Amino acid sequence: MDVLARAHRLEAAGRRVIHMEIGEPDFTAAPQVVAAAARALRDGRTAYTAALGLPALRQAIGEHYRARFGTRVPDSRIAVTAGASGGLLLTLALYVDPGDEILVPDPGYPGYRHMVRAFEGTARPLKVSPSSNFQPTLEMVRAAWGRRTRGLLLGTPANPTGTLISKTELAKIAHFVAERGGVLIVDEIYQGLIYGSEPVTALGLPGEVAIVNSFSKYFCMTGWRLGWVVLPQKRMRDFEKLAQHLFICAPAIAQHAALSCFSKESIGIFEKRRAEFQRRRDFFVPALQRAGLVVPAPPGGAFYAYARCPGDGKRFALELLEHEGVAATPGLDFGSNESKRYVRFAYTRGMADLEEAAERLKRFCERKIRPPSA
Repeated sequence: MDVLARAHRLEAAGRRVIHMEIGEPDFTAAPQVVAAAARALRDGRTAYTAALGLPALRQAIGEHYRARFGTRVPDSRIAVTAGASGGLLLTLALYVDPGDEILVPDPGYPGYRHMVRAFEGTARPLKVSPSSNFQPTLEMVRAAWGRRTRGLLLGTPANPTGTLISKTELAKIAHFVAERGGVLIVDEIYQGLIYGSEPVTALGLPGEVAIVNSFSKYFCMTGWRLGWVVLPQKRMRDFEKLAQHLFICAPAIAQHAALSCFSKESIGIFEKRRAEFQRRRDFFVPALQRAGLVVPAPPGGAFYAYARCPGDGKRFALELLEHEGVAATPGLDFGSNESKRYVRFAYTRGMADLEEAAERLKRFCERKIRPPSA
């Protein structure tokens, strides 16, 4: 927030700032989705929906899993939520009681620990590192699991690193958590944005597994506030009651519009955008390294590069903004595990902006990392 506030002040003073601190696609909703929203408005489809979402949308999400992953999930296990944030909150409300402990990766998305705390639980950090691709391992989970541990919450691809957990390692962890009667919560909101490998889902793993996903990232509907959760069938009634009391329902217009996300035409648009994000990654990660920064675990998905910088990451980010007008997020936002040494860049800008940002960054690092001799 310090970086963002300073960036806005610089822009107000006439400076051009390249924003790479925001985890939001620069693409808007597909035309088919916008048209569907307009039709829903004209037709007056603005009333509350069922707490678990429009039946047609739940069915469409289930069909999406069958088409993309060959995984059959009945729509009775799918709940449409007010964004992935709403889905995470409801899932944690379902599973976390006061005093419970949820394991979370560090570095990781800061909302995880704050949401656990909202229900009087404790988020216990797992110190993930480049050696494990910034993802938890079975050994980490086993070593951290204690008497009060209720489960594990992880993201794949992850924020801030863009890294993926391997399907094999995730399966090992799922078996371990299941043996202890815990819950495995997997945040898959960047699942559609995976590069160089086939996307996978935690659906079908053994034990108590909850999946959270979103229309924000791959489907480019951030402000529409729409997500979904897939839960064990036995948990759906309790989840529904929580949703009724805390949210009533997800936004009706967004739900009607999202039905068009799964058309052949829309998927074609999203896949072209995914290819563009991959092209940006393939340009910008090497550009960071040429500038003298280190990306110790190259991102396999999402749209982030988590780079180690010289000295303090917050100071680096603020000075980069001040001197070169490039806004990045200090790593300290994402935990305490060596995070002060890192900054996160979101390559959610067009190639012209990324090329300019790379030049500015190179110029800045030449002064900061390799200052001229006296």
